[in-house]
Order: sequence, then C-alpha cells, then structure tokens
Amino acid sequence: MPAVTLSEITRTFPGSPKPALEGVSTEIHRGRIAGLVGPDGAGKTTLMRLMAGLMKPDAGTLRVFGHDPVREAAALRGLVGYMPQKFGLYEDLTIQENLTLHADLRGLVGAERRTTFERLLTFTDLARFTDRLAGKLSGGMKQKLGLACALLGTPKLLLLDEPGVGVDPISRRELWRMVRELSGEGIAVVWSTAYLDEAERCDDVLLLNEGKTLFSGTPAELISRASGGEDGKRPRFEDAFIGLLGGAPAGVSPLTGILRDIPRDGSTVIATRDLTRTFGDFTAADRITFEVKRGEIYGLLGPNGAGKSTTFRMLCGLLAPTSGHAMAAGIDLRHSPAQARQRIGYMAQKFSLYGLLTVAQNLAFFSGAYGLGGRAQREAMAAVTDCFHLGPYLAAKADSLPLGFKQRLALACAVMHGPDLLFLDEPTSGVDPVTRREFWSHIKAAVARGVTVMVTTHFMDEAEYCDRIGLVYRGRFIVNGTPAELKRQAGAETMEEAFITLVEGSGL
Repeated sequence: MPAVTLSEITRTFPGSPKPALEGVSTEIHRGRIAGLVGPDGAGKTTLMRLMAGLMKPDAGTLRVFGHDPVREAAALRGLVGYMPQKFGLYEDLTIQENLTLHADLRGLVGAERRTTFERLLTFTDLARFTDRLAGKLSGGMKQKLGLACALLGTPKLLLLDEPGVGVDPISRRELWRMVRELSGEGIAVVWSTAYLDEAERCDDVLLLNEGKTLFSGTPAELISRASGGEDGKRPRFEDAFIGLLGGAPAGVSPLTGILRDIPRDGSTVIATRDLTRTFGDFTAADRITFEVKRGEIYGLLGPNGAGKSTTFRMLCGLLAPTSGHAMAAGIDLRHSPAQARQRIGYMAQKFSLYGLLTVAQNLAFFSGAYGLGGRAQREAMAAVTDCFHLGPYLAAKADSLPLGFKQRLALACAVMHGPDLLFLDEPTSGVDPVTRREFWSHIKAAVARGVTVMVTTHFMDEAEYCDRIGLVYRGRFIVNGTPAELKRQAGAETMEEAFITLVEGSGL
C-alpha cells in the first residue's frame, strides 16, 4: 500500500478566483523521497497541509496509510511528521524547550520521550546546544531542529516544506544525508523545494503549476523530455522544468532603458581594508580586505552566520565598523555614509518591504528615502512600474504579493534612483527558477549600463554568473578569485563542490 494516495484532489480558498489545487493525482511510496516542485503559488504548501491533515480537500480522495488524515486523524497519530516553511520553531524558546513543546503536542512522555530526545539530538548533532535560543541559531541549525521536531513520535511519513530555503550548501548536504538515512529505513519523504538540484536528487518528482499536475515521474524521465539546455549545453533538470513551464523570459530587460550609462573606467567602486565588526565578544567580520571594480558582479559567498550580511550592512553605511576602513561608490563610509547611500541601491534579505503599505506606497517611500521628489520621483515610479509589470498590483498590500512580485518590487525600490552600485543580499532565496532567470536578466542589464553589483547567494549556479567571488567563513575572507579559479583551487567540477571543499579545508 502506498504511503499516500491522491486522486483528483481539488482545493479552493474563499475569495480566490482559481483553485489552489485542481485534479491532482499521484502516489507516494515508502522508502522513497518524492520531490514537490513548481513556481511560486503552484499549490505546493496547500498539498503539504492537506497531507498533514491540517485542511480538507473540496473534492477528490486523499489517503495516508489508508486513512483520511482529517476524519481519521487519531489512527495517524505519530505516523506523520510535518516541518512547515521556516521550520515551525518558537524562536524565543531554547532547543530543549522547542523539543519539549512538540513532544507535549504529540503526547510523547516518560522514558520514551527521554530516549527519543537523546536519539534525535545525537542524530542532528544538536546535543551541545540544548540551552541556546532557537532565534540565535544559524539557518542550518534551525533546519536541524525543525527536522528533529518533525521526527518526534517516529513518523512513517515525513513532510518537509522547502527545508533548504536560505540555507548554505554545507547545511543542505548534511540535511540530505540525514533524510537519505531516514528514507533507507523505510520512511516516505515528501520534499517541497525551490532548488532544482534538490529535486533532481529525489527518487520521484511531482511538478505543479497553477494547482495542476504538469509532470509526475522520475527526474530522469523529466530530463529526457528536454530538447536542449541554456546556451546550447546538454539539457539539465532545470532546463526541462522551465521548458514544461513554457520557457524562460526572452529578450533584453527593459531596465536597460531606465538606467543611465556609467562609463567602465576601471575605477575601484568598493574597497575595504581590515574591516572588522564585533558584537560584544563575538567577531562577525574579522579584518576583511578586498576590492571591486566598476561594472563587476562580485559574489560574497559563505555558510550561514559567516558574516556576509554584516559586511553588506557596513558597506551600505547601515552599520558602523568597529575598526578598519571601507569605501563604497568612491565615498569614505567613515565620514560620509549618508552621501554614499544616495549612490547605492540595497536589496535586503527577505526584501525588507513595508508589508502594510501598498506597492505604490512602497515605491513612493523608497524613492523619497533615496532623495527623489516631484517630477523626478513620479517619472521614476512610472518607469519601474512598467519595467517590472507592477501596474495591476499598485493598490495591493506588499504582504499580499506572491513571492516573485515581492522580489520585483524590492528590486524596483533599489534601482529607482539610478544607483552606481547595487547590493543584493540573497535576492532569489525561495523563488522559483523561472523567476530567478528573469531576475538575473535584470541584473545583467544593469551591469551592461555600468552598474557594479555585489551579491550574496546560496544558489551555487548563480555564483557562476559572478566575475569574481569572495568566500567568507567565520568572519574571515578565505579565498578570492573567479569561479574558474576557485574550482581549480579546490579541484572541483562545480561551484557547490568548490564551496564545500574550500570551507572545510580552511582550517578555521
């Protein structure tokens, strides 16, 4: 008997013009990892919540180990583990307190609770950190704690909703090791993901778009449907995925017509020397030194908690360094941080939009913050509205936007004032591959106009777009060079392999 059977599942939410899921059918089997993939808004989380018994379908039949997960929830008690997006943790509780709370909810008591805690803390390597607040954990450690909470009660079906979002390659590799081990013990795993390299590692794949099934089968079967890859290379899983969705965005980004032309004069746009930032006795950035030239795409990579965002915030003039020197857009940040900010565009992690303001209000606020007013402000707002197709959403609250449109709005807010320099902090985290390719077409258009770009990312294929890369680990720069140089230095074929090899071989 399959672990999960879905037959013609349909679910519509009140007020929505279209179903979140429509006629979805598939089977999920024990001892296999099923990848659940699709663009933003495809219905992945809705399907996860249905399998977890948190809502009922409007039509169709859903069975988990032969039971209806809502009407026969008691029969499935302890058999289903669910890790929601962002791991479902209470950040003001410690690791131990999170486990205790979830154990209480599962009815796990006495000797069984103690044995389970010991087993899971050892399995996830969290035993040394039980008194640490969840809010103080790195992304990788939050990921492990979320998995441990989902595994309380020894489930036979494990539902993981985008567990790799915002997590570095080393942490994702460790999670895959643990999940493969669980699958080998006969557990059925459903892994929802925006990372197609993760989907390709799954045994089976269900591809959704606008609530409907586009493909159900193995990754190899999906790749066999692709006619050709990007730039004429051998087709990859991503190419097959994008092909089924109708192809990648074509043509040149209209951002080319908005931004002014900045001469590529070989000048240094970013320069740091011994840049350091401490928080109490913790050193987040330790004597960081590097330079970025005009018109470069410079990637700042590193594991979660390595110091990337701290370095970004110092270079944007948003955080004062403890010691050392930094120059951005030709301006010394010690003396004129406000002046530098007028020439910088900054797109923060999770986009830092004002969720209760409308799209139009966000555009007005950020353009004003960058010094635009009057006619110049109105023209800039109109230009980015057209460029990023935001017109239908101008009256919508930013919080209500699909993730891909939040990303467009955040980039629009960052480029309205025509910056010399763009800082992009994990700008594509959580968005689907079609949206990511569209986003990078905009970035390449900005660079073609002479804009300098500094970007952090956990997508190692995006690192290949960078002219040069700096790798940060535990607050220190450990290597700096082109993607080809880093792969050569690590003896690796891919950037992900190079990243892992260089970090683990750093000796820090």
